Amino acid sequence: MFKVRNDEPRYAFLSDKHHNEKNIYGKSIQLVDENHPLAGKSLNINGDASIGDNPNRYKQHGFHFTADNCIGCHACEAACSEKNDNPAHIAFRSVGYVEGGTYPAFKRLNISMACNHCDNPVCLKGCPTRAYTKFAEYGAVLQDSDICFGCGYCTWVCPYNAPQLDPVKGQVSKCNMCVDRLEVGLKPACVSACLGNALNFGVVENLPENREQAKTEIPGFPRTDITNPNIRFQQTRTLPEEMTRTDSMAVKYHKDKKSGKYEPVVDKKKGLERHWNFKKLRSREDPLVIFTLVSQAVIGAFLLMFLGNLMGIEALQQLVDSSAYLPMLFVMLAVESFALFLSTMHLGKPHRFYRAFNNLRYSPVSREIAGIAVFFNSLGAHFLASLFDFELAQQAAIFFAYAAAISGPVAIYFMHKIYRIEARPYWNHWQVLTAFYGNMLTLGALFTGLVFVPYMLMNNQPVAGLLQIIALVMVAGMLVEGFGHHCHAKYLNVKGREGAVSYYEQVTTYGKTYLLRNTLLVINILLAAVLAFNQGESITVLALWGLLAVSVVFMALIGRAMFYVMVVPTTMPGAFFWKNKGFEEHARETGLANAVQAGVIADIH
Repeated sequence: MFKVRNDEPRYAFLSDKHHNEKNIYGKSIQLVDENHPLAGKSLNINGDASIGDNPNRYKQHGFHFTADNCIGCHACEAACSEKNDNPAHIAFRSVGYVEGGTYPAFKRLNISMACNHCDNPVCLKGCPTRAYTKFAEYGAVLQDSDICFGCGYCTWVCPYNAPQLDPVKGQVSKCNMCVDRLEVGLKPACVSACLGNALNFGVVENLPENREQAKTEIPGFPRTDITNPNIRFQQTRTLPEEMTRTDSMAVKYHKDKKSGKYEPVVDKKKGLERHWNFKKLRSREDPLVIFTLVSQAVIGAFLLMFLGNLMGIEALQQLVDSSAYLPMLFVMLAVESFALFLSTMHLGKPHRFYRAFNNLRYSPVSREIAGIAVFFNSLGAHFLASLFDFELAQQAAIFFAYAAAISGPVAIYFMHKIYRIEARPYWNHWQVLTAFYGNMLTLGALFTGLVFVPYMLMNNQPVAGLLQIIALVMVAGMLVEGFGHHCHAKYLNVKGREGAVSYYEQVTTYGKTYLLRNTLLVINILLAAVLAFNQGESITVLALWGLLAVSVVFMALIGRAMFYVMVVPTTMPGAFFWKNKGFEEHARETGLANAVQAGVIADIH
């Protein structure tokens, strides 16, 4: 338990004497009854088995932030980091700000934010290792770093940037509501340290002393309907109709005259000039670029052979019956093994990869990994069974072929579900599904051709029939992908908010690269269509096929890299230096990141 000082000031103690039955979202504030089996148990804080005597122990607590009072001193940040022994690059609570107006009517609004211990914690449902738990005690959402294996998915799904991925330790950690202080009747450390009396804490919906508002939104605060956060605001000062961010994110907040709420819109602070920015396509998610593309290619190649053989397509039946079929399966297993290795090493703690299956009930990450595991093992079992000629082995080979053919597309479906995140509007569109399945067709057909066509040419076998089928499948895949891209671009502009900001980044920061990807897509569709109706096997035709193969792979790589780097999350505004992506890039380029106090480190783990 936390030790209470003899001279602890009065404002540091919890003082809720009453509470409402329901919160603003209609949820019960009393989380469990006093006679519930969960009640009366110790939280075992630091191994202490004692139980706090707080009378409101089983009621939902939350923060109250009076924006009018915040002076941006960062005392709350310092107190939180000191209590949790955080390094300079990790902050459970951070202060950012938005500003608007012109002199002399310039206004600045500071926002202090940590975990909001939401009614619907998406971090809990998204985490594949089940490292998160929402406790009946105080409604605290707690995370166990020892269980976490550092995939960082919770940092994607949280709209408020509360979970913090430490690339040094390879794990996530976050605000724990200072439950050790709550158990002895004290408010969290950040609240007790606040100089301006801006932060307060208690049973949710209870107004602190001398407060008159308990709003759920202020300018710069993301949507509340995603998670129903347990934080309330007071902000009474008149603000300009437009508030801007000082960080590099191209977002500003415009006041809707009907609702009176500030909605995120595009801030064209970077101008309209198109750039290449190939260097910026590199990110921490590079292993996922390879993993997703390779997995889709391997699944697509197997489906092409399996379904082609099943449907009696002669050119594909010849592949399955040829002596190159087993080597092809071996190559597929080897390539997919490499992709799985990259995906595993992408984790902060790769040796704990087995924990990925802990949350199959809720986490799309767990389901994707399970789907890929079933496909990979079914493919491996099919390969091993195909090595033998006796009847039982052949029957097993057929069974596992069906298992792989079913589990592969299912795995890609779950793979796409990972990215359907409310907090990342750029991803939250069915275009992800068309892109993944489109790549499955395109890259799967190409993969099949790259292995079998050289084999057939060396054995003086005709390849025109196979190439025609491969070209038709590739055209279908690229048309599916292109249709999704077209609808996605229209959707982002119509939907607005952070999605429109991602589109702005797409056509400016990566404008030339985006144009190149789209141009290559059109050219590749046309070239594949021409080759589909060309029965020749001349050197010119084969050279065009080589050009198409290189172009498709290059297009897929830059397209998938852009998919990861162009996301604009619904996150809190940063400051000019702290939580500012632009400053972080500058610090890494200039060497400033070598100074620990800068709070910036390389994207490593």
